[in-house]
Amino acid sequence: MRYLFFIAAVLAAGFLTSSPYKLQLLTFIGINTLLALGLNMLMGYTGQISLGHAAFYGLGAYTSGVLTVHYHWSPWLGLAAAIVLAVAAAFFIALPLLQLSGFYLGMGTLGFGMIMFVVFRQMSLTGGDSGLVGIPGLFIGPLSLDSPRNYLFFVWAVAIISIFLCERLIHSRIGRALRAIHDSERAASSMGIDTGKLKVHIFVLSAVLAAVAGFLYAHLVSFISPSSFDFLVSVRMVTMVVIGGMASIWGSLLGAAVLTVLPETLTVFSEYEMIVYGLVLIVIMILLPQGLFRGVLDIYERAGSKAGKASARSQG
Repeated sequence: MRYLFFIAAVLAAGFLTSSPYKLQLLTFIGINTLLALGLNMLMGYTGQISLGHAAFYGLGAYTSGVLTVHYHWSPWLGLAAAIVLAVAAAFFIALPLLQLSGFYLGMGTLGFGMIMFVVFRQMSLTGGDSGLVGIPGLFIGPLSLDSPRNYLFFVWAVAIISIFLCERLIHSRIGRALRAIHDSERAASSMGIDTGKLKVHIFVLSAVLAAVAGFLYAHLVSFISPSSFDFLVSVRMVTMVVIGGMASIWGSLLGAAVLTVLPETLTVFSEYEMIVYGLVLIVIMILLPQGLFRGVLDIYERAGSKAGKASARSQG
């Protein structure tokens, strides 16, 4: 039922919004939801820190961009290549890095992100610091997605399907095993859970979602540069997860919405973006340590409980 309500809300927002700017902003919220969702699966449910996830975001964008611009591939073949490359990179990176934990794992993923950022800047095919221009729009058969409204619906269709699949995964046996790893990897291992295999699989899943988001971003803006996938972007992704709520599927959407809209409303502080993110993060952690989604639900439940008690007293 909630998915039908959510789909109806997306359709209403798309059809009732005529401003191209607002339609694009809603589209960016959908793309960022994919980023936050994948990272939340890794950090929130498995307890693995990643500070270099923007690398997979850039890998998806540049793979499809380079193949469509320089080699004139279909964007859908570019998407397939981006997913394959993201899976391969995540698998080979995860095998050594996921032997680490805590801050050591964070530093390892940060190193991978820095390496990929240098690759994006130095390769001639990527356009270096000047960026890659002329990335074509998307078509589904005869239907063009160049229209801001059509692209909005397409991005949110991908986001909703991803949310649904991740939610099903979390409520499955695998999801219970992931939460056990998050609570205590050693205890989970002693219960017969193959912790190493599951961590690698979730790392790969989060990388694929980031690569798909990169593909959608590249074909939306038609121009990408290394600065779109630097360390600050990884920090923003982590902040989305923490603000929305760790181990919360719908919190990923809320965190993505807040961190997409916030920079647009605080453009006067654009030079102090990291400071603003830090302050927002501190306030959320102090007032709502479980994130906005869980915090808002708790406030609503407490208000409902107080109203119920007041009603019972008045009837008594």
